[in-house]
Amino acid sequence: VKTRAFWGLGLILAICAALAGCSSQQAKSAKAVSPPPAIPVGVATVKQGDFNVYLNGLGSVEAFYTVSLKTRIDGQIMQVNFREGQDVKKGETLLVIDPRPYEVALAQSQANLQKDEAQLTNAKAQYERNKVLYEQGVIAKQDLDTLQASFGTFEGTIASDKAAIKNAELNLTYCYIKSPIDGRVGLRQVDPGNYVTGAGGTALLVITQLHPIAVIFTLPEDQLLQVRDHMRQGPLDVDAYSSDDKTKLSSGKLLTIDNQIDATTGTVKLKAVFDNPDNNLWPNQFVNAHLLLETRKNAITAPAAALQRGPDGTFAYVVDANNTVQMKPLQVALTQGSTAVVTSGLQAGDKIVTDGQEKLQVGSRVAPQSPARQNQSSGNIGSQT
Repeated sequence: VKTRAFWGLGLILAICAALAGCSSQQAKSAKAVSPPPAIPVGVATVKQGDFNVYLNGLGSVEAFYTVSLKTRIDGQIMQVNFREGQDVKKGETLLVIDPRPYEVALAQSQANLQKDEAQLTNAKAQYERNKVLYEQGVIAKQDLDTLQASFGTFEGTIASDKAAIKNAELNLTYCYIKSPIDGRVGLRQVDPGNYVTGAGGTALLVITQLHPIAVIFTLPEDQLLQVRDHMRQGPLDVDAYSSDDKTKLSSGKLLTIDNQIDATTGTVKLKAVFDNPDNNLWPNQFVNAHLLLETRKNAITAPAAALQRGPDGTFAYVVDANNTVQMKPLQVALTQGSTAVVTSGLQAGDKIVTDGQEKLQVGSRVAPQSPARQNQSSGNIGSQT
């Protein structure tokens, strides 16, 4: 009886062990068959369209013309015909210096001219009378020659009188200080009643031309050839942005490139001209200049965040219709800000991974999400190939 019980218990234990082994094997099989969870990644769409290529530089605004008006004569200021900050036109009278002393000097010079002209007329009349007497043998030839020589003396005096009149007229003109340009008047330096002198050299007022106005900015010397080559094809557009590079202030044209490179900084200066109709640009204002170098037609663009570097060059992870990723090698023409222009490897409409690439490998299953770093606004050119 004990033997039978012993063999029955052994049989039961063997059956239990077999059942446990089967369950463990099924669990392992099930675990091996179930797919891994999808990896959440940021995904963006490749786009195609015209792409503006900009070169950006730091610069400052300069008045196209700046004139410091000074007096060239001495006198008391009688009139101030402008307000501070007023826009003035070329030829407009701004200041009047007491003209009376110069009017008197002009009248005196004119009187001297009349007197000397009368003396010359009298000398010529005497010559004609004495010429008859000489022919009659009444006077000597020497006396006649003396009268004729006096013509030159009086003619020289008359020429001096005429020069004195022109000088007096010029001084009288200097009494009326006029604007030589269209521009804006700065702060007033003098008041009516002040006495000014030509030797003082102090500016009475400063006029700056704001229409047009210029922006001087710099670019690295290695971009000089690009700019020069594109200038041969036509005028290049330049946009002026605020100091934070967020607000567009005005649009203008590139005027010229400086004739030398700054050896200390390795940069070259460029000058652009702006019509500045809204007065958004002001002399000595700090700005960011965006020079439109070219427009690439039908360019393939992608977020620069999608670009990855590997042993074989640049690549990106492309998401297929099954939400699995494939690695595509790319040829990149340039990166500008957060956008890259791709010449091969991508097509418009492709979905590429912009976030979470460090978790991926070829064939990984992903869960696409909105990209956190997708931003295809224009910025500085980072690199060109």
